[in-house]
Amino acid sequence: MTPLASCLALLLSGVTHRHVKDWSDHALWWEKKKTWLLKTHWTLDKYGIQADAKLQFTPQHKLLRLQLPNMKYVKVKVNFSDRVFKAVSDICKTFNIRHPEELSLLRKPRDPSKKKKKKLDDQCEDDAFELEGPLITPGSGEPGFFCVCYPVLTIYRWLDSSRSLMEQEVKENEALLLRFKYYSFFDLNPKYDAIRINQLYEQSKWAILLEEIECTEEEMMMFAALQYHINKLSIMSSENHLNNSDKEVDEVDAALSDLEITLEGGKTSTILGDITSIPELADYIKVFKPKKLTLKGYKPYWCTFKDTSISCYKSKEEANGTPAHQMNLRGCEVTPDVNISGQKFNIKLLIPVAEGMNEIWLRCDNETQYASWMAACRLASKGKTMADSSYGMEVQNILSFLKMQHLNPDPQLIPEQITTDINPECLVSPRYLKKYKNKQITARILEAHQNVAQMSLIEAKMRFIQAWQSLPEFGITHFIARFQGGKKEELIGIAYNRLIRMDASTGDAVKTWRFSNMKQWNVNWEIKMVTVEFADDVRVSFICTEVDCKVVHEFIGGYIFLSTRAKDQNESLDEEMFYKLTSGWV
Repeated sequence: MTPLASCLALLLSGVTHRHVKDWSDHALWWEKKKTWLLKTHWTLDKYGIQADAKLQFTPQHKLLRLQLPNMKYVKVKVNFSDRVFKAVSDICKTFNIRHPEELSLLRKPRDPSKKKKKKLDDQCEDDAFELEGPLITPGSGEPGFFCVCYPVLTIYRWLDSSRSLMEQEVKENEALLLRFKYYSFFDLNPKYDAIRINQLYEQSKWAILLEEIECTEEEMMMFAALQYHINKLSIMSSENHLNNSDKEVDEVDAALSDLEITLEGGKTSTILGDITSIPELADYIKVFKPKKLTLKGYKPYWCTFKDTSISCYKSKEEANGTPAHQMNLRGCEVTPDVNISGQKFNIKLLIPVAEGMNEIWLRCDNETQYASWMAACRLASKGKTMADSSYGMEVQNILSFLKMQHLNPDPQLIPEQITTDINPECLVSPRYLKKYKNKQITARILEAHQNVAQMSLIEAKMRFIQAWQSLPEFGITHFIARFQGGKKEELIGIAYNRLIRMDASTGDAVKTWRFSNMKQWNVNWEIKMVTVEFADDVRVSFICTEVDCKVVHEFIGGYIFLSTRAKDQNESLDEEMFYKLTSGWV
C-alpha cells in the first residue's frame, strides 16, 4: 500500500502554478470523521479511507477572531490541527503571556432573539486588528477605558483542550474568547507579567461588574475606587507608559513580597521562621452554633488555636482542662462575613462530619484579631498550621484588604467637586446602580479612592486581583449535578483545591473534599458518571445534567496538573501529561 506522503506528492506534482507555492502548511482533513490525516507514513487503508471518502486539502493555520479578557478583538493565525492546549500556548507566546496552561478558549453561542446585541457583537469583532508578531513588549499593554461590548459570560462553553479546533467544528474567522480558565495563578510577577496581570485584572473586573461573583457593598466601592484609579492612570499617553514602565516596576519592586499571589501551587515565601515550634493563638472569641428553633446568640469562649484545631473553654482559667467544644478545621469551608462600617468581623466555618457539615460562627472584636484567626482558619482548612511560611503573608493580605475598604471622608470634598470624570455605570454592578443615585455612588467612590490614590498602576491592578481572590466565591466553577443516591439536582463546585457539594437553592456548601486527599478519579463514559475517590474510603459519584462529563473531568485534571507543575515550566509545558489527565487516560 502507498503511504499518504506519496499520495500527497503525486497530487501536488500535477498542480502547476506560474509561481511555486509553499504547500508545507497544508494537510488533509476528513470532514465526515472530523479527523486530520497528519500521519503521512500511514496508508489510506490504515486510516480506513474508502474510494467515496471526501478529503479536503487545506492549510492548518487559519485566522481566528479572538476576544481577549479586556474585550478587545484581534485576528491571529492559529494552527487548527493542534490540540487546543497547544494552540492556546502558541497564542500566549504571541501576546507575551506567561503560563498559558492557566488559559483556554471559549465559544460564545449566538442568541437569535437579540438582534441588536448580535449587531453590536459583529461591530466589535469587525474592529479586530490582525497580529503578525508579538503583541507588545512585556512592559506595556495598558488598556483603554471600556469596550462597548457588554458580555454575558455565563453562557459561554469551554472548548475541549485535548482536541483540535477543526475537530470541534470551529470555522475560519470564527470569534472565540481567550480567558483564564483555571483560577490558580502561578508566580504573578510585575517584572515579567505586565500583560498577563492586565488581562487578569480585566477578567476579574468584568466578573465583578457582571455579578458573576458576590461581594459586599463596601467591597464593591473598593473595587470601583481601584478601577477609577487604574482608569485615571491608563489614559496617560502611550509614550509616558513606555518611558516610565521600568521606573514603575522599580517603584513596586521592594513591595513584591506583599503583592505576589500565594495560592496553592504558587510562589511562597522562603522564610521559614522558627521551625522548632508551631505558633498558637489564644484569645476570647464569641462562638455561635446555629440550631433550628433557637434564638441563642454568640457566647464568649476562651479559644486556643493549635495545629489545625480550635478548642473552646468557658474561661481562661479552665484552659488546662477539658474543652467545652473542640473542632478540627482540616477540609472545612471558611467564609468571611465582614462589615467594616458596622465593625462586624465574623468567620463562618462549615466543618465536615460524617452526616454533612457542621456550621460554626466565630465573631472577632477587631481587625487585628480577625486577620490572625481568619488566616489560621484558611491554612487549617488546607491541612496547614501557622508554622507554614505563608501565614504571615496571609495575615498581611487580609489586613490590607480590610484597610482598602475603610471610608475616610475628606472634609474638603464639597458637593461641587463630586461632578468629576467618574461614571458609576462603568464602575459598579447593576445592583448598586438601582439602589443608589449616581451622585451618592460617586461620593462613596471618591471616599474609597483616598485609600488607593498613592498606588502605581501595576500595584493597583495587583491589589484588585488580590482582593478578587479574597472573595468567598472566588475560583469556583459551578455545574448542575445529580449525585449517586440523590433524588434531586444539586450543585457541584470545582475550585483550584477542592470539590464542593452545594445546595442548588441556596448555594451553601453541603460537603467539601480536598484534592490533597484525593486518591484517583475516573469517568464511566457510557452513563457519563464522574467518580472521585478520597482517603478514608470516601467515594463521590455524580452525573452532570447540563454539560458533558468531559468538561468536569478536564477541570479536575487541569487543577491536578497545575498543582504539580514545576516552578519553571514556562518554556517547556508537559502537554502530554495535561492531555492524559484531562482526556480520561492516566
